[in-house]
Amino acid sequence: MKYVILIHSNPQPWGHPTPDYLPEEQARPAAEREADSRSFDAAFGEVLERGELVHAEALAAPSGSRLFRWEGDRRIVVDGPYAEGREHLAGFFIVDTETPERAAEIAGLFGARGETVELRPVMSEAPDES
Repeated sequence: MKYVILIHSNPQPWGHPTPDYLPEEQARPAAEREADSRSFDAAFGEVLERGELVHAEALAAPSGSRLFRWEGDRRIVVDGPYAEGREHLAGFFIVDTETPERAAEIAGLFGARGETVELRPVMSEAPDES
């Protein structure tokens, strides 16, 4: 089953890995952050070894985005970022797992204080909701 893991964040300045640029994470002791990083690397290494990672990308700053919207019959193009949101899409990971529980376990590896992680099945794999 394929899932996308979406990382929503708003580091200032924009950078990756996003936790390095979040005040909530920067306030933590360096030893804790380093331990968490080692733990993530080990757990994500297992994801790679099991062949569960399909694709991943970090996204550039939202200031470089363009939004395409409709106002009635007219398409409007607006420079980003999406002003209504406090958080922006920082990156994504696509995983292919045997179970939804395993996908949730992998999603739990991501995100830091000040971030939101969204786990969503890809359309071709989603259960029929009709």
